[in-house]
Amino acid sequence: MTIYIALLRGINVGGKNVIKMAELKRVFETIGLCDVKTYIQSGNVLFKSNEVEETLRKKIEYEIEMVFGFSATVILRTAAEIEWIILNCPFTQDEVSEAESSSEVESLYVSLLTHAPLQEKIEHLNAYRSESDEYRILGREVFLLFHNSIRNSKLANNLKKLDVPSTVRNWKTINKLAVLAKTMEI
Repeated sequence: MTIYIALLRGINVGGKNVIKMAELKRVFETIGLCDVKTYIQSGNVLFKSNEVEETLRKKIEYEIEMVFGFSATVILRTAAEIEWIILNCPFTQDEVSEAESSSEVESLYVSLLTHAPLQEKIEHLNAYRSESDEYRILGREVFLLFHNSIRNSKLANNLKKLDVPSTVRNWKTINKLAVLAKTMEI
């Protein structure tokens, strides 16, 4: 069985689209997914399945809407893909350290996309790149480095211009998900 990580977009933010993780875990188990575990309230779910990504994504999104009454974008990555993200971060340790030294909050994030963006959409995003907000795209991942904060970033606020469903996680969460996925390999 493949170990997957489901990353839900836009749940439990500002009191909207509230889902308790125990309830979310039950939904995943109800549709036949195995060894389901959740991590923090932002909608990270680890599980095992033999199904392919697109089938799983549609099934999970449908079930969330049926049970909770609202739609939520679900981005899926395998444990191997999460490991690849960590091993292939395009920012050097020096770049990350420099950004962190000028910020009181997280600096490194990854926007995980359902599919790679078109080149012309990427060009629209270039208008929002600055000395304090940088990005690099590798396949279906947009690596983001903020020297101030993601909250005030024009780049972060305009990721939607890529016109691809996505969700963003900080680097610590990505690494924690990789560690949790490793514990499921047994």
